[in-house]
Amino acid sequence: MPFKSFLDYLLLEKNYSKLTVKAYQNDLNDFSEFIKVEFNTASINQVNYSQIRSWIVILVENQLSNRTINRKISALNSYYKFLLKTGDIKLNPLAKHKALKTSKKIQVPFSEEEIKDVLNDLNFADDFEGLRDKFIIELFYSTGIRRIELVELKLSSLDLHKNTLKVLGKRNKERIIPLIKSVHQTAIKYLEARLQLDKIVDKEYLFLTKKGVKIYETLVYRIINEYFSKASSKVKKSPHILRHSFATHLLNQGADLNAVKELLGHSSLAATQVYTHNSIAELKKVHIDAHPRSKK
Repeated sequence: MPFKSFLDYLLLEKNYSKLTVKAYQNDLNDFSEFIKVEFNTASINQVNYSQIRSWIVILVENQLSNRTINRKISALNSYYKFLLKTGDIKLNPLAKHKALKTSKKIQVPFSEEEIKDVLNDLNFADDFEGLRDKFIIELFYSTGIRRIELVELKLSSLDLHKNTLKVLGKRNKERIIPLIKSVHQTAIKYLEARLQLDKIVDKEYLFLTKKGVKIYETLVYRIINEYFSKASSKVKKSPHILRHSFATHLLNQGADLNAVKELLGHSSLAATQVYTHNSIAELKKVHIDAHPRSKK
């Protein structure tokens, strides 16, 4: 396998997830193919910055976002830093590269009312898929887990006796998230329906399709988008927006930033602070509505 020593380093020493390592591998393979076709160069270990710039130009022409291009170049940069460490190259061709500018996207969370509309007012079918979909939405909103974390949940991750969920996050970091009462009740109904499936192929996984195989990311996205399209006019309706809503609503209710950080599985407070701008907006609204001076 090309780049094996580097990928092993990411997996075993840097403790990156298999999904992340696969993304790095794909980016390196893409660049390898590019320089082979464009420059007749067999190894990406022997390229210069102008050749990398040519690749960037092609990526821009193919209308990839600056964020995606930066991610690909970051993978390349990590590889060259590894080669410097192992002594396979003397200079990193990306040493002076500056990342492309990206616009800071403001993610608009669902309102508490919109989530209430979905969970309380929409009719979920009283069958396996309906119960599964409701459980997925409740779990996203009550725990703030990532889409890939939900897909990878095992049956053993769910402890209904202790009312907890064990989640394996980025870099294989494990965290325990408490479950609220409504989720407990929905989980029991889903598990009962799960037992009634004609065939279960991926027995160890918590969330399955009706064919009994492990659920996949695009299906999870479709589920969230379908239900929230009935209750929200927001442009983006995704699992990440539910995660964002979870964090924002907790902070609006006065939750400690450090506690929210732990629940989200962030490694630093800086990552969690992106969720606070909505909380600040809420505080301003409360302040204006409630402060005696604002009524003059």
